[in-house]
Amino acid sequence: MERRPKRPPLPVPSLPAAAAAPVKMTDNSKTGSYLAVGLTVGLAPPALYALFLLLSAIPIFQRNFLYAHKINTLWWPGTNLNKPERWGFAKNQVIPFALPTPDGSSLYAWHILPLPLYAQHEDRLASQPGGFSYDVTTTDNFKLLRDDPTSKLIISFHGNAGHISQSHRPRHYHSLTDTTRYHLLAIDYRGFGHSTGSPTESGLILDAVTAIDWAINTAGVSPSRIVLLGQSLGTAVASAAAELYATNEGVDFAGVVLVAGFSSLPAMLTGYSIAGFLPVLRPLTWWPWLLKNVMARVVDRWESAARWRKICQNVNRRGGRLRLNLVHARNDWDIPAHEDDKLFRAAVSGLIDAGEDLDDAWLNREKESRTIRRGKKAFTATWREGNAVVRQELFPHGGHNDVTFYAPVLLAVMRSFET
Repeated sequence: MERRPKRPPLPVPSLPAAAAAPVKMTDNSKTGSYLAVGLTVGLAPPALYALFLLLSAIPIFQRNFLYAHKINTLWWPGTNLNKPERWGFAKNQVIPFALPTPDGSSLYAWHILPLPLYAQHEDRLASQPGGFSYDVTTTDNFKLLRDDPTSKLIISFHGNAGHISQSHRPRHYHSLTDTTRYHLLAIDYRGFGHSTGSPTESGLILDAVTAIDWAINTAGVSPSRIVLLGQSLGTAVASAAAELYATNEGVDFAGVVLVAGFSSLPAMLTGYSIAGFLPVLRPLTWWPWLLKNVMARVVDRWESAARWRKICQNVNRRGGRLRLNLVHARNDWDIPAHEDDKLFRAAVSGLIDAGEDLDDAWLNREKESRTIRRGKKAFTATWREGNAVVRQELFPHGGHNDVTFYAPVLLAVMRSFET
């Protein structure tokens, strides 16, 4: 069989050097990783915020966010609330005790003697058994309050989070008792500190009523010798208690002092920022329908402005006595100072019986005529109707908490006790 000649190999064309070099491929795995990290970083905050909103719709989570009562320093070494000397008080100047509420909770409380009165009885007071008192009525401290027909008492309602002696609160108590003749009763609401139970709006109002009833009925202090003083959340508690006594029993206190107050919880939350820089619900103002939906799910609403409209209307109609003092620091980054404008408006509308139809332009003119400017960042506005006085003070310093031991607060208390 004839063999065919072998075909010569085809010539291979030579390639340019650049083309002959191996092609460097892109590392798709690294690019994917970078993209995943970028998406995670970008989407994590919105996802966490959405989770926060969802949890906030559940009452138990919502109340934990609002009251923050589990955030405290009770577990810190050296934190013994039954030894108030730890916070600079004289030995047995403060008597820790418990107040039982009608619904079965137990409120941890401090009765603080004014230091000038303590100095007059120091040896006798210091020789008492120290620590928690299981029957406060047997203490000399209580007897000094009960047996003096001229004694004056401040009932203090603190803000959210912490306990009775946490953070700025001891300095607040010192500022009210170190140089005055005022007794002070401070309580921890249910669920706060050593108090039992869980906080709700109705529960905290009952706690305030329990403290006030103890002062009037057990300690024998007339309402005309009692000032209710609230800060932040405590302003809503004091306002609710004042409404109950004014409208249900026709009781007028010596005064009510609201420090860093707010008109209502839903209104305040739309502008509230945690620590002054982390907005809570302000981002939702871009979507009004969503904000409205979220606000409708707020369980404890704390409508202080509406309460003061009702209180002032009641006082005006029966010719009662009212001393309402609103104090706010201009540099309060937690609750905006303009919230006091809403409280002032509500109180005035009640005093002149204008309801919610008060003309804002007219009110602004009248308010300005009653205002004393104390610089660019401070003023006092005073509105008088009969024996009712509503006073708003904007102070340039103090922030949200430190303002409680600044001069305007003590001055507001002192004015309340004036005839």
